[in-house]
Amino acid sequence: MNIAKVDLNLLVYLDVLLREGSVTRAANQLSITQPAMSNGLKRLRDLFKDPLLVRTSDGMTPTKRALELQPIIRDVLSKLESSIQPETDFNPATSARTFRIMTSDYAESTLLLELVGRLANSAPNITLDLITPSDVTFHDVEQGKVDMAINRFDELPLSFHQKVIWYDTFACVMSKTHPLASHYDLETYLKAQHIWVSKTGFGVGVGIDPNEVQKLGWVDAELTKIGKQRDIRVFTRHYHAALQIAKRQNLIATLPSKAAKIFKDDPSIVLREPPFDIPPIALKMAWSALLHHDAGHIWLRRLIGEVAADMQ
Repeated sequence: MNIAKVDLNLLVYLDVLLREGSVTRAANQLSITQPAMSNGLKRLRDLFKDPLLVRTSDGMTPTKRALELQPIIRDVLSKLESSIQPETDFNPATSARTFRIMTSDYAESTLLLELVGRLANSAPNITLDLITPSDVTFHDVEQGKVDMAINRFDELPLSFHQKVIWYDTFACVMSKTHPLASHYDLETYLKAQHIWVSKTGFGVGVGIDPNEVQKLGWVDAELTKIGKQRDIRVFTRHYHAALQIAKRQNLIATLPSKAAKIFKDDPSIVLREPPFDIPPIALKMAWSALLHHDAGHIWLRRLIGEVAADMQ
């Protein structure tokens, strides 16, 4: 076997797989997808010419070969981790690092707003460079040029680490003077005029064709399932714009609840639950394997998780 051709990440995968005894738990531990972990296990089996983990009535059971490898791989990884450990740990109180984060308007208006406040107290010299999805490609994140992407992703490359920040429901925002504020049901919702707002993924967006309902996203996809369609008058990619338009005009904005609640204390705004079912959406953060073990990056991911938990 030519060691130069071996992906050393596979040894990390095997170490966690043997420790967890589960593809799902190992994937969660490494913040990768289950398909990516399953693919890693397949490559490990090819590499060692052994099943390594076999499904039995007790779950995933290591083979004799796997049990022989486990202490060797743990020892090798421990020595490697020790040798590359930075001389000093990351200190957020004194660090002047800049973190570049690709983020949607939705995440910027909710999660990032709270994160900035937390940084002011615990890491006053750290700078956030917030970049829009249109300015970033998958390649930028993969190469570590962007520290993190925070958005609602339809799909992500298997090489990315990812974690769900939260699941969010939907709410309808309208002016207090809107006719629906006092008479609100599915029938009147469909007769009203609406604001569409969304931006997911990476790259430059393209114009919207109102007739291509299947491409309009979660709200309209669910309406289509019940044979309905709403009358959209404004298309925007900015949640604050949608909120302001809904506040000043007789238009309804159906938004993720955490964005809608930005105006929850505004007496001129009314929030209503959608008059039909819309499944919750997942806000995720994704990052490159190149930054996964970086001490500062680990700290930032933990802080984002803490902020998100406090916002639930």
